[in-house]
Amino acid sequence: MRLIKKLVHPDAEALTGATLTRRAARGIVMRETLILLLFTERYNDFSFPGGGVAEGEDLIDGLRRELEEETGASNVRVQRDYGYVEELRPHRRSGFDLMHMTSHFFLCDIDPELRATRMEAYETANGMRPVWVELDEALAHNRGVMERLEATMGLSIQRETFMLEELANDLARAA
Repeated sequence: MRLIKKLVHPDAEALTGATLTRRAARGIVMRETLILLLFTERYNDFSFPGGGVAEGEDLIDGLRRELEEETGASNVRVQRDYGYVEELRPHRRSGFDLMHMTSHFFLCDIDPELRATRMEAYETANGMRPVWVELDEALAHNRGVMERLEATMGLSIQRETFMLEELANDLARAA
């Protein structure tokens, strides 16, 4: 799998200390110009469905589980790996100063109809929901949030916006 980018959050550059290492699997699911993303009201952003893979869990198994839980997708078929992003960012949870996250992205197909989601409590509390959205619309929205430095902006928006840009550029080159 190719390394797409290494990201260092500006607030992490001067930090040292205990680092949590985490692997994640994220799905890229498209239908023509629409992409299946998660919109989170709390952060006012679009993100790729997927998330943390448990210790010992296969990346593809974790990806399927996450897509089913977060979007209600069924019959997830992984077409190919797209690449991965490494990021270092502040981590504001017990005992850690930093998080080193490796997010593996995969191009996927799913059955046409989405079923009910099985979000975790914090995802529901954050107002997370799956949406089919125009790729360009999601990208413009996230860029606007970053430009305005919205107070509710989450730490993952840098990675998510970069990947939306990368995908849009790849699609433009292929056209």
